[in-house]
Amino acid sequence: MSMSSITRTRPAPTEDARVADAPRPSSRHVGGFWTVAAVFVTAMAFSTVPTPLYPLYQARDGFSTFTVTVVFGVYAVGVLVSLLLAGHVSDWIGRRKVLAAALALELIAAVLFLATPALPVLLVARLVTGLGVGMLTATATAYLHDLHTAQRPGASAQRFEIVSTAANIGGLGLGPLVAGLLAQYFGAPLRLPYVVFAGLLLLSAAVLVLVPETVEKPDVRPSYRPQRVSADHGDRAGYIGAAAAGFASLAVFGLFTSLVPGFVGGTLHHPSRALAGLIVFTVFGAAVAAQTLCGRLGAPARRNIGLFAQGAGVVALTVGMHIANLPVFLLAGIAAGVGAGVLFKSAVGSVAAMAAPARRGEALAGLFLVSYLGLALLPVGLGVASRYTTVTTATTWFTGVVVALLAVVAVLTRRRAEEGA
Repeated sequence: MSMSSITRTRPAPTEDARVADAPRPSSRHVGGFWTVAAVFVTAMAFSTVPTPLYPLYQARDGFSTFTVTVVFGVYAVGVLVSLLLAGHVSDWIGRRKVLAAALALELIAAVLFLATPALPVLLVARLVTGLGVGMLTATATAYLHDLHTAQRPGASAQRFEIVSTAANIGGLGLGPLVAGLLAQYFGAPLRLPYVVFAGLLLLSAAVLVLVPETVEKPDVRPSYRPQRVSADHGDRAGYIGAAAAGFASLAVFGLFTSLVPGFVGGTLHHPSRALAGLIVFTVFGAAVAAQTLCGRLGAPARRNIGLFAQGAGVVALTVGMHIANLPVFLLAGIAAGVGAGVLFKSAVGSVAAMAAPARRGEALAGLFLVSYLGLALLPVGLGVASRYTTVTTATTWFTGVVVALLAVVAVLTRRRAEEGA
């Protein structure tokens, strides 16, 4: 949805005007930033709780690797639908209301997971999880940007970029680690992880009421329309390049949260749920660490590091799968995670910076919409291909597609730099 097409009774305030008119930052703003970050981590971690548990669902119900990708695809569909329908509405109804609704959906999903491990309920639970995540990602990211700006007007956005992407990517990695450890060492592996996270989600909803709202209600509420993916956010070439980078980055993360645990347990003969969770956590943790360490580098340097590390990592990952070697597989995953993390952080930071305040939620929702297409399409395509060939062969084709996408990102960003010069 393009907010520029909406008639307002007064012009939208500029970033400087909003900061000038806003009250001085209070302890609620300072604490609110970190509260929203913690809520973001918790909700994203819950979304990946099933990752190390998929082999247990398979053993219980006897479904195939392809079915796992269908379950994963249903989650991704939920994310995409939610981003399309609700990812941008916090720009006018408020960040806190949308976050509260997202947490409510995640709690419903937790109840469904606890009701029964049957496949139909699992599919519905993953769909509802995706709906909640789609509402949450763009909204929480925009909320963090608002709170950061309120606390530190005119300051660098580096802290926002690091915290927002670390909460997003780090949460995705934390979920499998916690779920894997609980499943491996504490019994009731298909119930206890969801009980723990249901409690954490309830706590998140309780503390959210302490965070101040950062969006002023417009005099006339805009008529609702679904999200429209538009590159019209001040820098068309930059937005397209960021969206392509997000697509390629989340495709790699999708690979690790869909098929990798089954590969480690089956082909590599390491059935430990804790190990599966640890491998996924290590890849996502490497992404967060790289985002933090590269924070002071310039945008071109971050982009080049991301492109090279992700490209080299996915190629090495394919080699590790072909030779069925766990250390090579793990090191390759770390390299791919480093590249994907740095590239995704750059994409989020550039979009948040280029978008007008009144359209920041919309711009970020569009970025996440395109990025989650990568999370959905390539891993699900990999699962479909695995019905007709081995997972290793299918992953080889997956690698070729990712490398081609990274080449497109390099061309787009180079062209943008040349036009800017």
